[in-house]
Amino acid sequence: MLIRFGYDITVACSQPTHFIARMGLRHERRGDLAQDEVVELPPGVMARRFTDPFGNACLRFTAPEGETRIRGDGLIRDHGAPDPVRVEADVPNVADLPDDALQFLLPSRYCESDSLAAFAWERFGAITPGWKRVQAVCDYVNGQIRFDYQTACAVRTAQGAIDEGCGVCRDFAHTAIALCRALSIPARYVNGYLGDIGVPDGGPMDFSAWFEAFLDGRWYAFDARHNTPRIGRINIAVGRDAADVAMLHSFGPHELKTFTVVCHEETAPAEGV
Repeated sequence: MLIRFGYDITVACSQPTHFIARMGLRHERRGDLAQDEVVELPPGVMARRFTDPFGNACLRFTAPEGETRIRGDGLIRDHGAPDPVRVEADVPNVADLPDDALQFLLPSRYCESDSLAAFAWERFGAITPGWKRVQAVCDYVNGQIRFDYQTACAVRTAQGAIDEGCGVCRDFAHTAIALCRALSIPARYVNGYLGDIGVPDGGPMDFSAWFEAFLDGRWYAFDARHNTPRIGRINIAVGRDAADVAMLHSFGPHELKTFTVVCHEETAPAEGV
């Protein structure tokens, strides 16, 4: 299948303000592009691309005083199958993990796995290690947290989400990540596109957050918010938590004037595809 993805965002700044944007496709999916990904900034706004330590495609630019429009568009091929489920997948011994996976066992700003360790082992320690234990974490988080856009909070942590019992997709991801790390399962935060392909219309599109657990030598997608395999995930950025993958990080105040995200199955091939 073909999936159209993109965004159209306008920010307003009271003075020239530098930004880092992490909204470009990650390198793992660039080979699936059916046409080049396009990123547009207003004429005269110069940008420079770089790759951050997590392998995320980043764009840095200085927005002038006033409004700046940032637009992205792409078309990607997707196998059209739901997220893989491998109930037999096991978690490697920590001593056997690749070096770059070790950082995803440590506590981070929003994922306080150290203070949640006792709770995690008491609740999930008797469950078979590996996939079944990660799924049990997702089941718990899905039942514990109520999704509510109105309760979004930029500083809420995993423990806060458990205590408050509400949050948005990032809170579901942070909580599951923290519990997995407390159980010595490497887990990383993912920001990306997730359209309503194969499910009833879920309302206006937004960027989505989920997480990946490292099992049997590879990263598998888990989604504690939806808690069911989904079709057409498109990774934008990965990191320890949301602090590493900010969609737009500004070094100064700005106002978000417009925000539109697109992710849907393309019903007919675009010209030249």
